Amino acid sequence: MSSIAGHRLLNALTLFRLHAEAQMRAGIAPKGLERSFARLLQVSPSMWSQIKSSRPIGDRLACRVESACRQPAGWLDKAHPDSGMTVSEQRFLAAALQAWRAAGPDGRKRLKATIRALEPGA
Repeated sequence: MSSIAGHRLLNALTLFRLHAEAQMRAGIAPKGLERSFARLLQVSPSMWSQIKSSRPIGDRLACRVESACRQPAGWLDKAHPDSGMTVSEQRFLAAALQAWRAAGPDGRKRLKATIRALEPGA
């Protein structure tokens, strides 16, 4: 995964987290926050779901996200220490994404099963 693609994904997720936190502080229930963030970005909820699942964020979409979230041009392309995740967490997510993309359908099923087995109460 290129570093820009990784930064864009992590930063988009950070922007969603900030959006969700602001909405909940304003008393808005968590249900529907994904849809409201997609509306803010002027993309479909399906597109937002694909982005969260590691669909690459192209240059035009990156500009739209930055503009909608009031970030300067190029903000999505850089690492930000205040992203809410530690460097170790960011590295883990990048490695997990790389494993997911390389796994193929059967490997993805095994990855999902492994993660489900680690969930509390599983």
